[in-house]
Amino acid sequence: MRKLFKFIAPAMAGIMLLFGCAATAPASQTPAAPAAVEGGLTFTTGGEQGTYYRFGLVLAEKVAASTDTVLNTVVSEGSQENINALQNGSAMVGFAQTDVLSYAYEGTRLFDSKADKISMIAELYKEQLQIITLDPGLKSVADLKGKNVSIGSSGSGVYFNAIDVLEAYGLTERDISPTYQSFADSVNALKSGKIDAAFVVAGAPTSAVSGLAATDDVYMISLDEEHINKLIESSPHYSRAVIDKRTYNTAADINTVAVGAVLVASDEASEEDIYNVISGIYENAGAIAKVHSKGAELDIAAAAAVTSVPYHPGAAKYYAEKGITVPVK
Repeated sequence: MRKLFKFIAPAMAGIMLLFGCAATAPASQTPAAPAAVEGGLTFTTGGEQGTYYRFGLVLAEKVAASTDTVLNTVVSEGSQENINALQNGSAMVGFAQTDVLSYAYEGTRLFDSKADKISMIAELYKEQLQIITLDPGLKSVADLKGKNVSIGSSGSGVYFNAIDVLEAYGLTERDISPTYQSFADSVNALKSGKIDAAFVVAGAPTSAVSGLAATDDVYMISLDEEHINKLIESSPHYSRAVIDKRTYNTAADINTVAVGAVLVASDEASEEDIYNVISGIYENAGAIAKVHSKGAELDIAAAAAVTSVPYHPGAAKYYAEKGITVPVK
């Protein structure tokens, strides 16, 4: 496996993190990345312009401020890389899409073998499939035929979501001119005219897309009801979703699908630490919502609803205190 850690964000927030000083930060402010703490749990997130990383900073801060567990937040390439790191023990906590997590546990698509050393912590929020363009003439997925389209990093969860959507509309990867880019690179390529559209799968609003919408007229391609139904029938990981027109100042609400964003643990992580992670998040859900919009989606029932992968004993202990039973290994 290629080297995992591309970046451990240096910052002066160690003291602030320990005392929870950023809890009063306005919702639009992203907390500074904490300095790595020796003995802390490595927490793999995603790209710097994605929701995983930005929300991960907020979660790590609240966990450290309210428990004895510290999460060292690390930039990564997302779900697949995070799961591989948890499987080999180089990370203890990470984000993943529900569909990618299921592929990992089953040893399909992105994974040649089963990832059997990982456990669920919680489903945190929904990640909407967003098809972004600056061309108002692109109104349907069918209009992408023959166009230059970014479909996510090669082999990423976004890539497979894009393939699923194209197939639902009778298209394949060969029917477009694909590029394989991160969210930030996709936005830059849109601005420079190198691509016509980009697939993004992340909690909306997504920083990279919000930044684009601040300077350009952003258009989003809606999915129609027939093809939404087709996607849901093809995979239990998809659900209906609507992106409000105010999110990116689009002309109308956008109909699409979503997958879950989950927090996953290595089986090597201690029961105490994972208990602290989940309790640090859900006991501070109100405060988290004041700092990041995804905090408003934290719901204990939804957190415990994943069935494709069993839960870590530390998470199960917390759920039991709330009267909820979850499957464990």
